[in-house]
Amino acid sequence: MTVMDPVLAPNAGAIFRSWLTRFGAALERRDSAALAGMFDAGGYWKDYLSFSWEHRVFSGPPEIRDAFAASLPVFRPRAVREAEGRSAPKLLRRSARKVIEGFFDFDVEMGRGTAFVRLLFDDLSPDDPKIWLMLTSLQELRGFEEKIGGRRPSGDEYAMNTTPNNWRDDRESRRTFSERDPQVIVVGAGHAGLILAARLRQMGVEALVVEKNPRVGDVWRNRYHSLTLHNESTANHMPYLPFPQTWPVWLPKDQLAGWLEAYAEAMELNVWTDTAVSGAVYDDASGTWTVRLRQGGEERALKCKHLVLATGVSGSIPNIPDVPGLSEFKGEVRHSGAYSRGAAYEGKRALVIGTGNSAHDIAQDLHVSGAAQVALYQRSPTCVVSLVPSAAMVFKIYNEGPVDEIDLVTSAIPFPVLEDTYKFMTKRAGEADKELLGGLNKAGFETFFGDDETGFHMMYLRGEGGYYINVGCSDLIIDGKVGVIQARNADRFVAEGLRMKDGTVVPLDLVVLATGFRNMQEGIRRMLGDEIADALGPVWGFDQDYQMRNMWRRTVRDGLWIMGGALIDARLYSRFLALEIKASLEGLLPERASMPIVPRSQSAT
Repeated sequence: MTVMDPVLAPNAGAIFRSWLTRFGAALERRDSAALAGMFDAGGYWKDYLSFSWEHRVFSGPPEIRDAFAASLPVFRPRAVREAEGRSAPKLLRRSARKVIEGFFDFDVEMGRGTAFVRLLFDDLSPDDPKIWLMLTSLQELRGFEEKIGGRRPSGDEYAMNTTPNNWRDDRESRRTFSERDPQVIVVGAGHAGLILAARLRQMGVEALVVEKNPRVGDVWRNRYHSLTLHNESTANHMPYLPFPQTWPVWLPKDQLAGWLEAYAEAMELNVWTDTAVSGAVYDDASGTWTVRLRQGGEERALKCKHLVLATGVSGSIPNIPDVPGLSEFKGEVRHSGAYSRGAAYEGKRALVIGTGNSAHDIAQDLHVSGAAQVALYQRSPTCVVSLVPSAAMVFKIYNEGPVDEIDLVTSAIPFPVLEDTYKFMTKRAGEADKELLGGLNKAGFETFFGDDETGFHMMYLRGEGGYYINVGCSDLIIDGKVGVIQARNADRFVAEGLRMKDGTVVPLDLVVLATGFRNMQEGIRRMLGDEIADALGPVWGFDQDYQMRNMWRRTVRDGLWIMGGALIDARLYSRFLALEIKASLEGLLPERASMPIVPRSQSAT
């Protein structure tokens, strides 16, 4: 981001407000042609629920016109105004283009929305900017607004001693669900499940979160010893309760685990730990799930209208590849999901299969912990970037303002623009990391920037893996302290280690399979059966509308939702998922067949 001409910058607000007046008038008179005419020929409109009850992207004036024509009579937008409490409009340079960015609020039939818009600034026609990117989003349902700020509970029933119960009595009654069923059951008390439960609670929805581990936060606490987050903590705040300002930039996994436990308590979330789902069945006639829960050897069946699976960022079942000869190996074999710390392998010889973040972190942990020999087994080129400055570029925008604003800014970017942006950032990263990458290549470690040169974060969004943010292991490889074995030079595993094609054997005591996790679809298959899993299709990665497949919105199975992603994803999309669930419970969510804009398949590739 670059702030533009200081002479023009003070006029950004006036230009934005003049544009907003015209845009609002066109909305009020339901003039789809006029609205489409306010977009650039290469403009995009993205909507989260407020005009479509879907996650949709429309490109180019003709498609945008048709979308407005279908939605305006149904959603009846009105009362367009500059957003209250948001950053003021500003003149900037984005992707080498002059733009005016601003936020505005609006009302629709079911509630209040907020929009972010990026207007193209033309020096020759400064008073008639065209829309390059616009995001419209539903923020709250009328009559069911979040109970925060001025709408928070008074607590009078306890302060005035009007009930025999104190707060703790009522809190425990809500948590146990001893005489009622929850409206929503969320499977998984990681960050995604807890964030969604917090959103639902503030909308007046009774949700139960079930977690198979003994403690909230164990999903992070039980991961490998050295794990830290590789994006800055300032970008990872959770709704309603941001991280303390005293916390480190790079957040250790145990600190996050403890925070999740405290968050669940502070947000008064109903969580059952040591509780596993043994099965669930949906009844079409009543529109109700029956979920069987196993707790301490006993089973209890609960009914709910909505079942949410929040069982991992994008999957939780280890991917165990068929590695030739590995069954003959006499040493220890462990998947990265079960790896804890390297102290147990001091003096041992280890090979880590895989070259993603977990593989590098584990190899580094083994070396630091005193392993006698550590090597990475590379099967394909890896996208490697420095933590600073390269990886930090992706999240640098979060230093520009409050996270809830930046979430809207980043989510407004459509796929083609995102693709170009990542290509630009990846090129810059390659230049900044030239010495690092050259050293890795010289050491026999193969690198690339992704199949289409878009870099590591696009690989994450596509669910590809195969990238590493360097926090030290690359330096160990360059210095020869962590070795590299190319898969094409290996023959097979034998009892004592890995036999190479030249007949030599690399002796090993430990093999760690840092080979990732299977698609979340397979976890759904185990829990809900083949029929539902097959109908749903793969989860995560882009669908044909460049939205995440099956994530954060209605799936093909009524009442079944999937919640996942990193902390940033969970914070942003939890609002929209919670709004859809609340709207469904209140009879406000239309059937798919009656939606004004026909939704595209969410399970298509």
